[in-house]
Amino acid sequence: MDITSPVYRLYAERVIRKMMEECAGLPGVIGVQLDNETKAYDTCGRNVQQAFVQYLKEEFHGDLDQLNAEFGLDYWSNRINTWEDFPDVRGTINASLGAEFAKFQRKLAADFLMWQRQIVEPYLREDQFITHNTDFSWKGYSYGLNGEVDVFEDAKAMTVVGTDIYHPSQNQLTGMEIAFGGDLTRSVKQDNYLVLETECQGFPNWLPFDGQLRLQAYSHLAGGADMVEYWHWHTLHNAIETYWKGVLSQDFKENDTYRACCRIGQEWKEIGSHLLHLKKKNRAAILVSNTALKALDWFCVDGTGPNPNGVHYNDVMMAVYNQLYRMNVECDFLFPQNAERMEEYDFVVIPALYAASEELLETIAKYVEQGGHIFVTFKSGFADEHVKVWHDETPHTLARVTGVRYSHFTFPDEVGLQSSRFCTEGASVHWFMELLQPEEGTEGLEVLARYDHPDWGKYAAVTRHAYGRGTATYLGCGVPEKLLAEILEDTVKEAGIPMPALRFPLIVRRGVNQEGREITYLLNYSGSPQTAAAPPGGQELLSGRQVAAGEMLTIPAWDLAIVEGA
Repeated sequence: MDITSPVYRLYAERVIRKMMEECAGLPGVIGVQLDNETKAYDTCGRNVQQAFVQYLKEEFHGDLDQLNAEFGLDYWSNRINTWEDFPDVRGTINASLGAEFAKFQRKLAADFLMWQRQIVEPYLREDQFITHNTDFSWKGYSYGLNGEVDVFEDAKAMTVVGTDIYHPSQNQLTGMEIAFGGDLTRSVKQDNYLVLETECQGFPNWLPFDGQLRLQAYSHLAGGADMVEYWHWHTLHNAIETYWKGVLSQDFKENDTYRACCRIGQEWKEIGSHLLHLKKKNRAAILVSNTALKALDWFCVDGTGPNPNGVHYNDVMMAVYNQLYRMNVECDFLFPQNAERMEEYDFVVIPALYAASEELLETIAKYVEQGGHIFVTFKSGFADEHVKVWHDETPHTLARVTGVRYSHFTFPDEVGLQSSRFCTEGASVHWFMELLQPEEGTEGLEVLARYDHPDWGKYAAVTRHAYGRGTATYLGCGVPEKLLAEILEDTVKEAGIPMPALRFPLIVRRGVNQEGREITYLLNYSGSPQTAAAPPGGQELLSGRQVAAGEMLTIPAWDLAIVEGA
């Protein structure tokens, strides 16, 4: 299908209007969901190619010389001499052109959702919302930023942002994917969100252990969700989702999953008003970018095909988020479109910002200069927003902020690390390594780790630079999880954020409810009981009993406690 086709839209609009006429006025209809995990579906037919050319004409004000120069099309006879001779973009070898077309396709999806909103809006009552189920990249489950859509732009068609979150279960259940999906979705409008799809039984390997379904449901609320819906009610008897199981199995009979849902529903009926509209004020944020994602993914190949050492954007970003999650450092997310909001945070993570505009890089520099603290990873500041590599210095603009530059990089082969600050024994570098050269005489620059290698040992691997009133910590390579956690903890402390005493598998999530009281979730993501001191005293909502500040609470396997401040 082609979501831009006038014929497709003619029939789609007929369906939408008929549904709205029949259903929108029913008293039980509380809102409208536009479409389903909408993308451009790689639509690239003749009409889309023509629209892309028009899009480029507008972006470059009709100046083909500027386009050729910015995209490097003079190279390898890719130059375009007239707009009428613009080549088919499919199969292009030019990353700038390919990444820009991917951006255009993301715009097609956002425009398609807005088109649907304009159709349904006249049918709605004032109390009905408009939402859509955004989704994520997929790694057998929801994982990382979705490069096929721009959730920030998609959300303009919604009054309430919705999402679909699917995740590992049983012994692989950590809650990290639930937290990530919720944090990202909440951050789009800095408001509560709806979980429009999540698993109940799901794939056979997702069938939850006792207590896990309930723990998962509360974990969504702990991120700021105002709704949790399961896909789906009963399991299908044929076709593609025969083994994607819902609340009920194919026999329609009550089962343990159904009874777990009943328990969740009964508890929410009793205490739900205390958990609704949870608001968060986090001190840490992660800047994410679809532009960087697509640009970096273009270069995960070598002359013979996919490079096994190639690093993808989501690998870097999720590695950092996972360690912060396990340390109970809660995060919001920032996007290039609202990067000026950095000033609201003490600490900002900038993972693999491979392609970024001068404006965005200067926003980061200004944030640090005025007292912010950043953690930047390798593969940042390499190219502009059109994937043209900066020619003056690497990382561009960030070099003066981080105090380091480099011109050499390679894939690590039996490379270790040495540091007087961190425990690097047995730590091997992976993914990628930049051979960082600290600028001699740079005031406030500290080398936190160097490469342990006969040839690369003269180069820095991890650095920290005092810039203005803030600091910039730079990670020049992939490091093991334990070392990454150690470096991040040190950097969070440098930002003045107290480190929580509790660690995974006991996850702590906080917020303020609609009555202005602090809510603390203590979520046990393990098959063993965990003990923790209660936060400032109040009522434990699930048991109804009062707990004193510092009182020791024992949380059973795959269970939780929720304390509402006095």
